[in-house]
Amino acid sequence: MKAWLILFVAGLFETAWAVGMKYSEGFTKFWTSVFTLVCILISMVLLSISLKWIPLGTAYAVWTGIGAVGTAILGIILFGESKEFIRLFFIFLIIAGLVGLRIYSTN
Repeated sequence: MKAWLILFVAGLFETAWAVGMKYSEGFTKFWTSVFTLVCILISMVLLSISLKWIPLGTAYAVWTGIGAVGTAILGIILFGESKEFIRLFFIFLIIAGLVGLRIYSTN
């Protein structure tokens, strides 16, 4: 369970660095760029720690899935991106896949 929590936090930091990249405006804003790079480092370190217990394919899929869902949701909230039903449906499918990977993981 600890490894999954670490992986979840790694995914949250992936979301943070993706949003940070948007705010850094192509790494032209110094402090936002520093924030983004720190989040990248933390995300990668936590992912690598989780790989001690979670299979690579599962961990990477979950990590990118958390990042994708988090970034999509924050895109809607922060940047006014589309919240059409079909888009939300496919975001839900990513979440369903993440839950399925967690439930049926063999670690």
